[in-house]
Amino acid sequence: MLFISKIKLVPLLLLLALTACSSQESKAPNSTTVAEPSNKSITLLFNVQSNTIDPHTDLSYTALRAGIAETLISIDNALTLQPALAESWDSEDGQNWTFHIREGVTFHNGETLDAAAVKASLERAQELNPSVKNSLHIKELKAEGQILTLITDTIFPQLPSDLVHPNTAILASESTEDSPIGTGPFILTSFRPGSELNVERNNSYWGGEVKLAKAKMAFNEDASARLLAIQAKSADIVYRPPIESFDQLRSDSSLTLESLTGLRTHQLIYNTNNTDLKNEEVRRAFDALIDRESIVESIMSGQATAAQGPFLSEAPFSPEYLTKSFDLEKARQSFTEAGYEVENGLVTSNGKPLSFRLLTYQSRAELPLISQMIQASAKELGITIDIRQVDNADEYLAANDDWDLATYSSITAPRGDASYFLNAAYTTEGALNYGRVKQPELESLIGKLNATVPEAERNELAKEAVAYIDQHMLNSYIIHPNNFVVYNNQVKNWVTSKSEYYMLTKDLDIE
Repeated sequence: MLFISKIKLVPLLLLLALTACSSQESKAPNSTTVAEPSNKSITLLFNVQSNTIDPHTDLSYTALRAGIAETLISIDNALTLQPALAESWDSEDGQNWTFHIREGVTFHNGETLDAAAVKASLERAQELNPSVKNSLHIKELKAEGQILTLITDTIFPQLPSDLVHPNTAILASESTEDSPIGTGPFILTSFRPGSELNVERNNSYWGGEVKLAKAKMAFNEDASARLLAIQAKSADIVYRPPIESFDQLRSDSSLTLESLTGLRTHQLIYNTNNTDLKNEEVRRAFDALIDRESIVESIMSGQATAAQGPFLSEAPFSPEYLTKSFDLEKARQSFTEAGYEVENGLVTSNGKPLSFRLLTYQSRAELPLISQMIQASAKELGITIDIRQVDNADEYLAANDDWDLATYSSITAPRGDASYFLNAAYTTEGALNYGRVKQPELESLIGKLNATVPEAERNELAKEAVAYIDQHMLNSYIIHPNNFVVYNNQVKNWVTSKSEYYMLTKDLDIE
């Protein structure tokens, strides 16, 4: 049975609420009305709700996406690291680092950005978020003027790419959980958890003129509501409209629809605390129950590619993946090799049918549909899958162990390096190790990767680690979905970010 998330809103109600909000000039002018340059405003409707605005703890990265906070280093769509709040950085040994902090930058409260402010912000991030502490490996921080000296507890050549992560955004010392004070092009004016945030122009932005006076970022996980919002023009930019609406959206001359290959991967996570799923052959059987090609064509309408592993096949750190195919007979054979009985095509254990609980969530509308497809395939083998929908998958998977399988989505290579995801998903303390994976041999490979500086050698070690994951079927990777956005043609300078980190920018404009 599919349980419906309690946060799924009635589309019409949300549409009315968005329209009402945009009609109140004192709070946010109607976003599609042509306005004087100093009063231009935009409404962005995003598909994942945010319950916090603190960039150091927020898994939705809202403060960075909304242009409130910035990181030391950014990344472009070519996956090239770019200077941001750090003008430059260097290290001779991959352990002792020097960062030159940009001069002439102030926080939204007027406080000057210097190395001491960066040091205090990184210390706060590590204190509030264990995953930041684990990922950065900072042993010592020293600040003198605009020079930040950072020493890691081991050779750590990928440090610059990890400082792209939104959880490392730099905040002023007066920041609180509810009121982050950043350096970005926009200043937070209000935030309602799970509903919306409002920002206004930072007139002292170091990066130059900010085109918009105000912007709203609203949240709704209901794809139908997002579609209604762009059609009613109560939102100017809508993230991830329903795939089935693409033909309709393309036929509307007032709208632009963009779809490009992203860095995200949908996957099936196995809870290895489950006795059955500890068995590699059982995991291999479930992989054979995934019809990737049908998911791409029927659920994604071609707006995705079948995944053979965590990273795109053309990535420099992807090995030659094992061939994956939908094959019920192969699934039965794997169950047999795992020691289960297969009679008349049905799988049993000690004469009893198998049963599993599969978690999914609504903000990625295709995940419940993929879950149902896996459920139907398993039923062909007499296996029962109970689908449960949760509101916040990250929080639930981290805190609970009453599940066996989960459809999940993450950006696996957001900073052009394999080490982030490998460390997060496959080390014992990794923030994304929801499957409770414990593989000493794999962790040893990841440790070697972390300590290696030359890029070519790093890529080879990453290939070894990914091949190990692939061979032992530690996760099943399903598809790489496209990143798609629809926006009103009055919107100017919108850039669909492959990393999905940057949305409300200084250059974003509306006619």
